[in-house]
This record gives sequence, C-alpha cells and structure tokens, in this order.
Amino acid sequence: MLLHRILGRTLFAAARSEASPAGAAATKAYNPLEAFFEAERSQEEDTPVVYGRSWKAPELRLKSWDDLQKLWYVLLKEKNMLMTQRQMLHAQNLRFSNPERLPKVRKSMCRIKHVLTERAIEEPDPRRSAEMKRMINAL
Repeated sequence: MLLHRILGRTLFAAARSEASPAGAAATKAYNPLEAFFEAERSQEEDTPVVYGRSWKAPELRLKSWDDLQKLWYVLLKEKNMLMTQRQMLHAQNLRFSNPERLPKVRKSMCRIKHVLTERAIEEPDPRRSAEMKRMINAL
C-alpha cells in the first residue's frame, strides 16, 4: 500500500494511461511490472502479516523432480519480487517491511539444490548423474 502510493505515479502511470476509460471501469489493466511487487493490502488491516518458514530438506526429499522444479521457480519469483521491493524502498530511503523473508527464500532454494544434488549422486548411471549435476549447477 505504501509502495503503491510511492510508485503509483511513476511506474504504473503508463499502464493506467494506456487503458481506455470504458475498459478500466470493467477490468483492471495488467501490468507485467506488478509481478515484482506484493499485492496491495487495505489500510483497515492493522494486523501484521505472518509469513511461513523455509522448506526443510526432509520435506523436499518427498517431492518429485517436477514438484521441486515448480517450487524452485515459485521461490525464484518470490526472491525477485522481494529484492525489487527492497531496492525500490532503499532508493526512496524507506524501510523494507519484512527483511526476514529473503533469507527464508534463499535457504529453501539452497535446500532444493542440496536435495537434487543428493539425487544426482545416488544416480547409478554416471552420464545421467553428470547431466543432472550440470542442470543443478545451472540453477
């Protein structure tokens, strides 16, 4: 909400001006930059938002390769959103409201890499193991 007030006039002004008046009333125009910022919270909500913990390695070991890949990209998007917010607030000399979220995301991403590396080491085929390790290192 605070971020929207600060950046509303600059970043989102172009997207609002491009939308037609009739279309703006019916639907909200999609701006790809909004994916890098948290959804707005109403000002009536005075309770602080509680965010979850990082993923534990035993939980990640139960997940399939596809699930881990999806989770990796969800965490990557979250990390990019948090880093963008932190940078924009820093540029405005404002305080980043939840700095503890970024280490949780980084820890989860590190644990995903660790679990995938374990799986690559356990792979009996050396070629497939090497290919898996290259893919993991590219993440």
